[in-house]
Amino acid sequence: MEINPGGPRLFDAVLLDRDGTLVEDVPYNGDPEKVRPVSGARAALDALRAAGLRLAVVTNQSGLAKGLFDEAQMRAVHARVEELLGPFDAWLVCPHDDADGCGCRKPAPGLVHAAARELGTVPRRCVLVGDIGRDVTAALAAGAQAVLVPTPVTRPEEIDAAGWVAPDLPAAVTEILRRQAAVVPREPRRAGTVLVVRSDSAGDVLVTGPGIRAVAAHADRVVLLCGPRGRAAADLLPGVDAIIEHRLPWIDPHPDPVDPDDITTLTTTLAAVAADEAVIFTSYHQSPLPLALLLRTIGVHRISAISDDYPGALLDVRHRVPTGVPEPERALSLAAAAGYALPADDEPALRLRVDRCDSPVETLHPALAEPGYVVVHPGASVPARACPPRRCADVVAALADAGHRVVVTGAPDERELTAYVAGDRAVDLGGRTPLAGLARVLAGARAVVVGNTGPAHLAAAVGTPVVSLFAPTVPFGQWGPWGVPTVRLGDATAGCRNTRASSCPVPDHPCLAGLDPGDVVDAVRVLVPSR
Repeated sequence: MEINPGGPRLFDAVLLDRDGTLVEDVPYNGDPEKVRPVSGARAALDALRAAGLRLAVVTNQSGLAKGLFDEAQMRAVHARVEELLGPFDAWLVCPHDDADGCGCRKPAPGLVHAAARELGTVPRRCVLVGDIGRDVTAALAAGAQAVLVPTPVTRPEEIDAAGWVAPDLPAAVTEILRRQAAVVPREPRRAGTVLVVRSDSAGDVLVTGPGIRAVAAHADRVVLLCGPRGRAAADLLPGVDAIIEHRLPWIDPHPDPVDPDDITTLTTTLAAVAADEAVIFTSYHQSPLPLALLLRTIGVHRISAISDDYPGALLDVRHRVPTGVPEPERALSLAAAAGYALPADDEPALRLRVDRCDSPVETLHPALAEPGYVVVHPGASVPARACPPRRCADVVAALADAGHRVVVTGAPDERELTAYVAGDRAVDLGGRTPLAGLARVLAGARAVVVGNTGPAHLAAAVGTPVVSLFAPTVPFGQWGPWGVPTVRLGDATAGCRNTRASSCPVPDHPCLAGLDPGDVVDAVRVLVPSR
Protein backbone atom coordinates (compact mmCIF):
# COMPACT_ATOMS: atom_id res chain seq x y z
CA MET A 1 0.00 0.00 0.00
CA GLU A 2 1.42 3.39 -0.99
CA ILE A 3 1.94 6.20 1.47
CA ASN A 4 -0.16 9.24 0.67
CA PRO A 5 2.10 11.44 -1.49
CA GLY A 6 1.44 14.64 0.43
CA GLY A 7 -0.60 17.72 -0.29
CA PRO A 8 -2.56 20.00 1.97
CA ARG A 9 -4.24 17.22 3.98
CA LEU A 10 -3.15 17.18 7.60
CA PHE A 11 -4.63 13.78 8.30
CA ASP A 12 -4.97 10.60 6.27
CA ALA A 13 -6.32 8.51 9.11
CA VAL A 14 -8.04 8.62 12.48
CA LEU A 15 -7.08 6.01 15.07
CA LEU A 16 -9.52 5.31 17.85
CA ASP A 17 -9.24 3.65 21.21
CA ARG A 18 -12.00 1.11 21.77
CA ASP A 19 -13.16 0.99 25.39
CA GLY A 20 -14.32 4.34 26.73
CA THR A 21 -13.92 6.03 23.36
CA LEU A 22 -16.00 4.09 20.82
CA VAL A 23 -18.00 1.97 23.24
CA GLU A 24 -18.80 2.12 26.91
CA ASP A 25 -15.98 0.72 29.02
CA VAL A 26 -16.86 -2.77 30.26
CA PRO A 27 -13.71 -4.15 31.94
CA TYR A 28 -12.28 -7.18 30.13
CA ASN A 29 -15.33 -7.54 27.94
CA GLY A 30 -15.58 -10.78 25.98
CA ASP A 31 -19.35 -10.62 25.48
CA PRO A 32 -20.70 -8.91 22.31
CA GLU A 33 -24.06 -8.39 24.00
CA LYS A 34 -22.42 -5.91 26.38
CA VAL A 35 -21.21 -3.63 23.56
CA ARG A 36 -22.82 -0.18 23.88
CA PRO A 37 -21.61 2.60 21.56
CA VAL A 38 -20.96 6.01 23.10
CA SER A 39 -23.47 8.69 22.18
CA GLY A 40 -23.19 9.97 18.62
CA ALA A 41 -20.43 7.54 17.65
CA ARG A 42 -21.99 6.16 14.44
CA ALA A 43 -22.74 9.59 12.94
CA ALA A 44 -19.30 10.88 13.89
CA LEU A 45 -17.51 7.92 12.29
CA ASP A 46 -19.63 8.18 9.17
CA ALA A 47 -18.60 11.84 8.87
CA LEU A 48 -14.94 10.78 8.95
CA ARG A 49 -15.58 8.11 6.31
CA ALA A 50 -17.40 10.60 4.11
CA ALA A 51 -14.39 12.93 4.33
CA GLY A 52 -12.14 10.19 2.95
CA LEU A 53 -10.32 9.45 6.19
CA ARG A 54 -9.33 5.88 6.96
CA LEU A 55 -10.24 4.49 10.37
CA ALA A 56 -8.43 2.06 12.65
CA VAL A 57 -8.99 0.84 16.18
CA VAL A 58 -5.93 0.67 18.44
CA THR A 59 -6.72 -1.12 21.67
CA ASN A 60 -5.00 -2.68 24.67
CA GLN A 61 -6.64 -6.00 25.51
CA SER A 62 -4.73 -7.44 28.45
CA GLY A 63 -7.68 -9.70 29.15
CA LEU A 64 -6.14 -12.00 26.56
CA ALA A 65 -2.92 -12.26 28.55
CA LYS A 66 -4.87 -12.74 31.78
CA GLY A 67 -7.01 -15.50 30.23
CA LEU A 68 -10.27 -13.63 30.88
CA PHE A 69 -11.42 -14.13 27.28
CA ASP A 70 -9.98 -15.73 24.17
CA GLU A 71 -9.33 -14.44 20.66
CA ALA A 72 -12.60 -15.82 19.31
CA GLN A 73 -14.55 -13.91 21.96
CA MET A 74 -12.59 -10.77 21.23
CA ARG A 75 -13.30 -11.10 17.50
CA ALA A 76 -16.99 -11.50 18.30
CA VAL A 77 -16.91 -8.27 20.28
CA HIS A 78 -15.19 -6.50 17.38
CA ALA A 79 -17.73 -7.85 14.94
CA ARG A 80 -20.49 -6.43 17.11
CA VAL A 81 -18.71 -3.05 17.24
CA GLU A 82 -18.60 -2.98 13.43
CA GLU A 83 -22.23 -4.06 13.21
CA LEU A 84 -23.21 -1.04 15.31
CA LEU A 85 -20.63 1.53 14.15
CA GLY A 86 -19.74 0.51 10.61
CA PRO A 87 -16.53 -0.97 9.20
CA PHE A 88 -13.00 -0.08 10.20
CA ASP A 89 -10.03 -0.31 7.87
CA ALA A 90 -7.85 -1.99 10.48
CA TRP A 91 -7.90 -3.40 13.98
CA LEU A 92 -4.64 -3.26 15.95
CA VAL A 93 -4.66 -5.12 19.26
CA CYS A 94 -2.04 -5.44 21.99
CA PRO A 95 -2.69 -8.79 23.71
CA HIS A 96 -0.09 -8.25 26.44
CA ASP A 97 -0.14 -7.17 30.07
CA ASP A 98 1.97 -4.39 31.58
CA ALA A 99 4.47 -6.85 32.99
CA ASP A 100 5.24 -8.27 29.53
CA GLY A 101 7.28 -5.20 28.58
CA CYS A 102 6.12 -5.18 24.94
CA GLY A 103 6.44 -2.26 22.56
CA CYS A 104 2.79 -2.27 21.51
CA ARG A 105 0.88 -1.77 24.74
CA LYS A 106 -0.11 1.87 25.07
CA PRO A 107 1.55 4.15 26.26
CA ALA A 108 4.22 2.60 24.04
CA PRO A 109 3.85 3.78 20.42
CA GLY A 110 3.91 0.38 18.72
CA LEU A 111 0.19 0.19 17.90
CA VAL A 112 0.26 3.66 16.35
CA HIS A 113 3.21 2.78 14.12
CA ALA A 114 1.53 -0.47 13.13
CA ALA A 115 -1.77 1.25 12.34
CA ALA A 116 -0.06 3.86 10.17
CA ARG A 117 1.71 1.13 8.20
CA GLU A 118 -1.52 -0.84 7.81
CA LEU A 119 -3.33 2.24 6.53
CA GLY A 120 -0.58 3.22 4.11
CA THR A 121 0.45 6.46 5.79
CA VAL A 122 2.84 7.77 8.44
CA PRO A 123 2.12 8.61 12.10
CA ARG A 124 2.40 12.38 11.67
CA ARG A 125 -0.61 12.21 9.32
CA CYS A 126 -2.68 10.35 11.89
CA VAL A 127 -4.69 11.60 14.83
CA LEU A 128 -5.60 9.31 17.71
CA VAL A 129 -8.75 9.74 19.78
CA GLY A 130 -8.67 8.21 23.26
CA ASP A 131 -9.97 8.64 26.78
CA ILE A 132 -6.88 8.32 29.01
CA GLY A 133 -3.31 9.57 29.16
CA ARG A 134 -1.91 6.30 27.78
CA ASP A 135 -3.62 7.02 24.47
CA VAL A 136 -2.18 10.53 24.26
CA THR A 137 1.32 9.39 25.22
CA ALA A 138 1.32 6.60 22.63
CA ALA A 139 0.21 8.96 19.86
CA LEU A 140 2.77 11.64 20.66
CA ALA A 141 5.60 9.11 21.03
CA ALA A 142 4.88 7.93 17.49
CA GLY A 143 4.69 11.47 16.09
CA ALA A 144 0.89 11.48 15.68
CA GLN A 145 -1.55 14.01 17.09
CA ALA A 146 -3.91 13.07 19.91
CA VAL A 147 -7.35 14.13 21.09
CA LEU A 148 -8.31 13.30 24.66
CA VAL A 149 -12.03 12.74 25.27
CA PRO A 150 -12.26 12.49 29.06
CA THR A 151 -14.55 10.06 30.86
CA PRO A 152 -15.07 9.56 34.61
CA VAL A 153 -11.95 7.36 34.69
CA THR A 154 -9.71 10.04 33.15
CA ARG A 155 -7.45 11.57 35.79
CA PRO A 156 -7.38 15.39 36.08
CA GLU A 157 -3.61 15.47 35.53
CA GLU A 158 -4.10 13.58 32.26
CA ILE A 159 -6.51 16.27 31.10
CA ASP A 160 -4.08 19.01 32.10
CA ALA A 161 -1.21 17.33 30.22
CA ALA A 162 -3.15 16.73 27.00
CA GLY A 163 -2.63 19.24 24.24
CA TRP A 164 -6.03 18.74 22.62
CA VAL A 165 -9.16 17.96 24.65
CA ALA A 166 -12.72 17.49 23.36
CA PRO A 167 -15.87 16.99 25.45
CA ASP A 168 -17.07 13.97 23.48
CA LEU A 169 -16.38 11.93 20.35
CA PRO A 170 -18.63 13.96 18.01
CA ALA A 171 -16.91 17.18 19.13
CA ALA A 172 -13.50 15.60 18.55
CA VAL A 173 -14.52 14.58 15.03
CA THR A 174 -15.94 18.03 14.28
CA GLU A 175 -12.62 19.63 15.22
CA ILE A 176 -10.58 17.07 13.23
CA LEU A 177 -12.63 17.86 10.14
CA ARG A 178 -12.44 21.61 10.80
CA ARG A 179 -8.66 21.50 11.04
CA GLN A 180 -8.45 19.36 7.93
CA ALA A 181 -10.57 21.83 5.94
CA ALA A 182 -8.79 24.88 7.35
CA VAL A 183 -5.59 24.24 5.36
CA VAL A 184 -7.40 23.94 2.02
CA PRO A 185 -8.02 27.26 0.20
CA ARG A 186 -11.57 28.00 -0.89
CA GLU A 187 -10.26 30.21 -3.68
CA PRO A 188 -6.72 29.22 -4.75
CA ARG A 189 -4.57 32.10 -5.95
CA ARG A 190 -1.45 32.86 -7.93
CA ALA A 191 0.66 35.87 -6.92
CA GLY A 192 3.65 37.92 -7.95
CA THR A 193 5.65 39.33 -5.04
CA VAL A 194 4.33 38.51 -1.57
CA LEU A 195 5.63 39.99 1.66
CA VAL A 196 5.35 37.44 4.48
CA VAL A 197 5.95 38.53 8.05
CA ARG A 198 6.96 36.78 11.27
CA SER A 199 8.82 39.16 13.55
CA ASP A 200 9.59 36.94 16.50
CA SER A 201 12.13 34.45 17.87
CA ALA A 202 13.82 31.59 16.01
CA GLY A 203 11.29 29.00 17.16
CA ASP A 204 8.38 31.17 16.07
CA VAL A 205 9.90 31.62 12.62
CA LEU A 206 10.54 27.87 12.30
CA VAL A 207 6.95 26.90 13.10
CA THR A 208 5.70 29.40 10.51
CA GLY A 209 7.73 27.62 7.83
CA PRO A 210 4.92 25.43 6.44
CA GLY A 211 2.68 28.48 5.96
CA ILE A 212 5.47 30.39 4.22
CA ARG A 213 6.17 27.41 1.92
CA ALA A 214 2.47 27.31 1.02
CA VAL A 215 2.63 30.96 -0.07
CA ALA A 216 5.93 30.42 -1.91
CA ALA A 217 4.49 27.53 -3.92
CA HIS A 218 2.12 29.95 -5.65
CA ALA A 219 4.14 33.19 -5.75
CA ASP A 220 6.85 34.44 -8.06
CA ARG A 221 8.82 35.93 -5.17
CA VAL A 222 8.58 35.80 -1.38
CA VAL A 223 10.19 38.42 0.85
CA LEU A 224 10.25 37.67 4.59
CA LEU A 225 10.19 40.44 7.19
CA CYS A 226 11.58 39.17 10.49
CA GLY A 227 13.22 40.52 13.62
CA PRO A 228 16.84 40.04 14.70
CA ARG A 229 15.90 37.23 17.09
CA GLY A 230 14.48 35.19 14.22
CA ARG A 231 16.98 36.02 11.49
CA ALA A 232 19.08 32.86 11.82
CA ALA A 233 15.95 30.72 11.48
CA ALA A 234 14.72 32.80 8.53
CA ASP A 235 17.97 32.00 6.70
CA LEU A 236 17.12 28.29 6.96
CA LEU A 237 13.55 28.41 5.63
CA PRO A 238 12.77 26.98 2.18
CA GLY A 239 10.73 29.22 -0.10
CA VAL A 240 12.17 32.56 1.02
CA ASP A 241 13.82 34.62 -1.73
CA ALA A 242 14.86 37.67 0.31
CA ILE A 243 14.89 38.73 3.96
CA ILE A 244 14.32 42.09 5.60
CA GLU A 245 15.48 42.24 9.21
CA HIS A 246 13.84 44.92 11.34
CA ARG A 247 12.78 45.06 14.97
CA LEU A 248 9.04 45.80 15.31
CA PRO A 249 8.37 47.65 18.58
CA TRP A 250 4.85 46.24 18.93
CA ILE A 251 6.19 42.65 18.74
CA ASP A 252 9.67 42.64 20.31
CA PRO A 253 9.57 41.59 24.00
CA HIS A 254 12.16 44.23 24.98
CA PRO A 255 11.34 47.15 22.68
CA ASP A 256 13.08 50.47 22.56
CA PRO A 257 10.87 53.59 22.52
CA VAL A 258 9.19 54.12 19.18
CA ASP A 259 11.48 56.18 16.94
CA PRO A 260 9.77 58.02 14.06
CA ASP A 261 12.95 57.82 11.99
CA ASP A 262 13.07 54.05 12.50
CA ILE A 263 9.47 53.70 11.32
CA THR A 264 10.27 55.87 8.31
CA THR A 265 13.21 53.61 7.46
CA LEU A 266 11.02 50.54 7.73
CA THR A 267 8.35 52.12 5.55
CA THR A 268 10.87 53.04 2.88
CA THR A 269 12.40 49.56 2.92
CA LEU A 270 9.04 47.85 2.59
CA ALA A 271 7.88 50.18 -0.16
CA ALA A 272 10.93 49.18 -2.19
CA VAL A 273 9.76 45.56 -2.12
CA ALA A 274 6.76 46.57 -4.28
CA ALA A 275 4.74 43.70 -2.86
CA ASP A 276 1.48 42.81 -4.52
CA GLU A 277 0.17 41.55 -1.22
CA ALA A 278 1.20 40.70 2.34
CA VAL A 279 0.51 37.79 4.68
CA ILE A 280 1.19 38.77 8.30
CA PHE A 281 1.85 35.76 10.54
CA THR A 282 1.59 36.38 14.28
CA SER A 283 1.29 34.43 17.48
CA TYR A 284 -2.11 34.27 19.15
CA HIS A 285 -1.32 37.11 21.60
CA GLN A 286 0.08 39.52 18.97
CA SER A 287 -1.66 42.04 16.73
CA PRO A 288 -1.02 42.36 12.99
CA LEU A 289 -2.83 45.69 12.79
CA PRO A 290 0.05 48.17 13.35
CA LEU A 291 1.98 46.67 10.46
CA ALA A 292 -1.17 46.41 8.34
CA LEU A 293 -1.71 50.15 8.78
CA LEU A 294 1.85 50.86 7.71
CA LEU A 295 1.50 48.60 4.66
CA ARG A 296 -1.71 50.36 3.66
CA THR A 297 0.16 53.66 3.61
CA ILE A 298 2.64 52.32 1.02
CA GLY A 299 -0.07 50.91 -1.24
CA VAL A 300 -0.11 47.17 -0.48
CA HIS A 301 -3.55 46.33 -1.82
CA ARG A 302 -4.22 42.92 -0.28
CA ILE A 303 -3.33 42.07 3.32
CA SER A 304 -4.17 38.84 5.16
CA ALA A 305 -3.78 38.18 8.87
CA ILE A 306 -5.33 36.53 11.90
CA SER A 307 -7.11 39.12 14.00
CA ASP A 308 -9.68 38.85 16.75
CA ASP A 309 -9.70 42.64 17.02
CA TYR A 310 -11.85 44.61 14.59
CA PRO A 311 -9.49 45.53 11.70
CA GLY A 312 -11.56 48.23 10.01
CA ALA A 313 -10.11 48.83 6.55
CA LEU A 314 -6.71 47.34 7.39
CA LEU A 315 -7.27 43.72 6.36
CA ASP A 316 -8.70 42.22 3.19
CA VAL A 317 -8.61 38.69 4.63
CA ARG A 318 -9.43 38.63 8.32
CA HIS A 319 -8.87 35.07 9.53
CA ARG A 320 -9.76 33.61 12.90
CA VAL A 321 -8.34 30.49 14.57
CA PRO A 322 -9.56 28.81 17.78
CA THR A 323 -7.20 28.85 20.74
CA GLY A 324 -4.93 25.84 21.05
CA VAL A 325 -4.33 24.99 17.41
CA PRO A 326 -0.65 24.08 16.84
CA GLU A 327 1.32 27.06 15.54
CA PRO A 328 2.32 25.37 12.24
CA GLU A 329 -1.34 24.52 11.54
CA ARG A 330 -2.30 28.05 12.48
CA ALA A 331 0.15 29.39 9.89
CA LEU A 332 -1.05 26.92 7.25
CA SER A 333 -4.64 27.93 7.87
CA LEU A 334 -3.83 31.62 7.38
CA ALA A 335 -2.01 30.81 4.14
CA ALA A 336 -5.06 28.84 2.99
CA ALA A 337 -7.40 31.70 3.92
CA ALA A 338 -5.21 33.93 1.75
CA GLY A 339 -5.52 31.40 -1.10
CA TYR A 340 -2.35 29.32 -0.76
CA ALA A 341 -1.79 25.65 0.10
CA LEU A 342 1.18 23.34 0.19
CA PRO A 343 1.63 21.55 -3.16
CA ALA A 344 1.09 17.82 -3.51
CA ASP A 345 4.81 17.06 -3.23
CA ASP A 346 5.32 18.95 0.05
CA GLU A 347 4.46 17.14 3.26
CA PRO A 348 2.90 19.30 6.02
CA ALA A 349 5.93 19.31 8.31
CA LEU A 350 8.67 21.62 9.51
CA ARG A 351 11.55 21.80 7.04
CA LEU A 352 14.96 23.44 6.59
CA ARG A 353 17.06 24.32 3.57
CA VAL A 354 19.36 21.35 3.21
CA ASP A 355 22.07 23.40 1.54
CA ARG A 356 22.40 25.52 4.70
CA CYS A 357 22.75 22.52 7.03
CA ASP A 358 25.07 20.09 5.26
CA SER A 359 28.53 20.77 6.73
CA PRO A 360 30.13 17.84 8.60
CA VAL A 361 29.53 17.90 12.37
CA GLU A 362 32.75 16.13 13.28
CA THR A 363 34.54 19.44 12.75
CA LEU A 364 32.84 20.56 15.97
CA HIS A 365 33.98 17.51 17.96
CA PRO A 366 35.24 14.03 17.01
CA ALA A 367 32.52 12.45 19.16
CA LEU A 368 29.93 13.65 16.63
CA ALA A 369 31.42 11.68 13.74
CA GLU A 370 29.22 8.72 14.61
CA PRO A 371 25.48 9.51 14.89
CA GLY A 372 23.41 8.12 17.74
CA TYR A 373 24.24 10.41 20.65
CA VAL A 374 21.62 12.13 22.84
CA VAL A 375 21.56 15.94 22.94
CA VAL A 376 20.65 17.83 26.10
CA HIS A 377 19.90 21.53 25.53
CA PRO A 378 19.45 23.09 28.98
CA GLY A 379 18.88 26.74 28.08
CA ALA A 380 15.78 28.56 26.88
CA SER A 381 15.11 31.99 25.44
CA VAL A 382 12.49 32.52 28.17
CA PRO A 383 13.76 31.73 31.71
CA ALA A 384 10.42 30.32 32.90
CA ARG A 385 10.69 27.54 30.32
CA ALA A 386 14.19 26.35 31.25
CA CYS A 387 14.84 23.30 33.39
CA PRO A 388 16.94 24.13 36.48
CA PRO A 389 20.67 23.58 35.80
CA ARG A 390 21.13 21.11 38.68
CA ARG A 391 18.32 18.97 37.33
CA CYS A 392 19.76 19.10 33.80
CA ALA A 393 23.13 17.95 35.16
CA ASP A 394 21.35 15.04 36.86
CA VAL A 395 19.69 14.18 33.54
CA VAL A 396 23.06 14.14 31.77
CA ALA A 397 24.49 11.84 34.46
CA ALA A 398 21.49 9.49 34.25
CA LEU A 399 21.74 9.27 30.46
CA ALA A 400 25.47 8.60 30.65
CA ASP A 401 24.93 5.94 33.30
CA ALA A 402 22.40 4.31 30.95
CA GLY A 403 25.10 4.00 28.30
CA HIS A 404 24.25 6.99 26.09
CA ARG A 405 26.81 9.31 24.56
CA VAL A 406 25.60 12.75 25.63
CA VAL A 407 26.19 16.11 23.95
CA VAL A 408 25.23 19.39 25.63
CA THR A 409 24.43 22.39 23.43
CA GLY A 410 23.76 26.04 24.10
CA ALA A 411 24.06 29.61 22.82
CA PRO A 412 27.24 31.68 23.18
CA ASP A 413 25.88 33.37 26.31
CA GLU A 414 25.13 29.94 27.86
CA ARG A 415 28.71 28.59 27.96
CA GLU A 416 28.87 28.65 31.74
CA LEU A 417 25.55 26.80 31.90
CA THR A 418 26.53 24.12 29.40
CA ALA A 419 29.91 23.55 31.07
CA TYR A 420 28.17 22.99 34.40
CA VAL A 421 25.51 20.69 32.94
CA ALA A 422 27.99 18.65 30.89
CA GLY A 423 30.52 18.28 33.70
CA ASP A 424 32.83 15.39 32.90
CA ARG A 425 29.98 13.17 31.65
CA ALA A 426 29.18 14.79 28.29
CA VAL A 427 30.63 16.68 25.33
CA ASP A 428 30.15 20.41 25.86
CA LEU A 429 29.35 22.33 22.65
CA GLY A 430 28.14 25.47 24.41
CA GLY A 431 28.56 28.53 22.19
CA ARG A 432 29.99 26.50 19.30
CA THR A 433 26.86 25.87 17.24
CA PRO A 434 25.11 28.67 15.36
CA LEU A 435 21.59 27.67 14.37
CA ALA A 436 22.59 25.89 11.15
CA GLY A 437 25.35 24.04 13.02
CA LEU A 438 22.92 23.11 15.78
CA ALA A 439 20.57 21.70 13.16
CA ARG A 440 23.38 19.44 11.93
CA VAL A 441 24.12 18.28 15.48
CA LEU A 442 20.45 17.56 16.18
CA ALA A 443 20.07 15.67 12.91
CA GLY A 444 22.66 13.13 14.07
CA ALA A 445 21.08 12.60 17.49
CA ARG A 446 18.91 9.71 18.61
CA ALA A 447 16.86 12.18 20.64
CA VAL A 448 17.08 15.68 22.05
CA VAL A 449 16.14 16.62 25.60
CA VAL A 450 15.00 20.24 25.53
CA GLY A 451 12.50 22.68 26.97
CA ASN A 452 9.93 24.75 25.13
CA THR A 453 12.40 26.78 23.09
CA GLY A 454 13.67 27.14 19.52
CA PRO A 455 15.87 24.00 19.41
CA ALA A 456 12.80 21.86 20.12
CA HIS A 457 11.30 23.07 16.83
CA LEU A 458 14.68 22.77 15.13
CA ALA A 459 14.76 19.11 16.20
CA ALA A 460 11.30 18.63 14.73
CA ALA A 461 12.45 20.21 11.47
CA VAL A 462 15.26 17.64 11.12
CA GLY A 463 13.09 14.73 12.30
CA THR A 464 14.81 14.03 15.62
CA PRO A 465 12.57 12.75 18.46
CA VAL A 466 12.11 15.16 21.36
CA VAL A 467 11.93 14.61 25.09
CA SER A 468 10.04 17.81 25.85
CA LEU A 469 10.70 19.30 29.29
CA PHE A 470 7.66 21.50 28.89
CA ALA A 471 6.84 24.22 31.40
CA PRO A 472 3.05 24.76 31.19
CA THR A 473 3.22 28.57 30.99
CA VAL A 474 1.80 28.28 27.45
CA PRO A 475 -0.42 25.53 25.99
CA PHE A 476 1.45 22.37 24.99
CA GLY A 477 -0.99 21.68 22.17
CA GLN A 478 -0.07 24.98 20.56
CA TRP A 479 3.67 25.10 21.24
CA GLY A 480 4.82 21.50 21.68
CA PRO A 481 7.06 19.87 19.03
CA TRP A 482 4.99 19.26 15.88
CA GLY A 483 5.05 16.24 13.63
CA VAL A 484 7.89 14.43 15.40
CA PRO A 485 7.90 11.65 18.05
CA THR A 486 7.66 13.36 21.43
CA VAL A 487 7.41 12.49 25.10
CA ARG A 488 6.22 15.31 27.33
CA LEU A 489 7.68 15.52 30.84
CA GLY A 490 7.13 18.04 33.63
CA ASP A 491 4.24 18.89 35.91
CA ALA A 492 1.41 20.11 33.69
CA THR A 493 -0.66 21.06 36.75
CA ALA A 494 1.86 23.54 38.21
CA GLY A 495 0.74 26.97 39.34
CA CYS A 496 2.41 28.66 36.36
CA ARG A 497 -0.05 26.94 33.99
CA ASN A 498 -1.19 29.26 31.15
CA THR A 499 0.30 32.35 32.78
CA ARG A 500 2.55 33.11 29.76
CA ALA A 501 5.11 34.22 32.33
CA SER A 502 8.67 35.01 31.22
CA SER A 503 10.09 34.46 34.70
CA CYS A 504 8.72 31.67 36.84
CA PRO A 505 5.89 33.07 39.02
CA VAL A 506 6.03 30.08 41.40
CA PRO A 507 8.89 29.67 43.90
CA ASP A 508 11.41 26.88 43.14
CA HIS A 509 10.13 26.28 39.58
CA PRO A 510 8.10 23.18 40.55
CA CYS A 511 6.95 22.26 37.04
CA LEU A 512 10.49 21.12 36.12
CA ALA A 513 12.50 21.10 39.35
CA GLY A 514 10.83 17.86 40.41
CA LEU A 515 11.69 16.09 37.17
CA ASP A 516 12.95 12.52 37.67
CA PRO A 517 16.06 11.93 35.51
CA GLY A 518 15.03 8.29 35.25
CA ASP A 519 11.90 9.40 33.42
CA VAL A 520 14.11 11.07 30.81
CA VAL A 521 16.06 7.85 30.32
CA ASP A 522 12.78 5.94 29.95
CA ALA A 523 11.49 8.52 27.46
CA VAL A 524 14.59 8.15 25.28
CA ARG A 525 14.12 4.37 25.37
CA VAL A 526 10.52 4.78 24.18
CA LEU A 527 11.43 7.20 21.39
CA VAL A 528 14.50 5.54 19.91
CA PRO A 529 12.71 2.54 18.31
CA SER A 530 10.44 5.01 16.50
CA ARG A 531 13.38 6.64 14.73
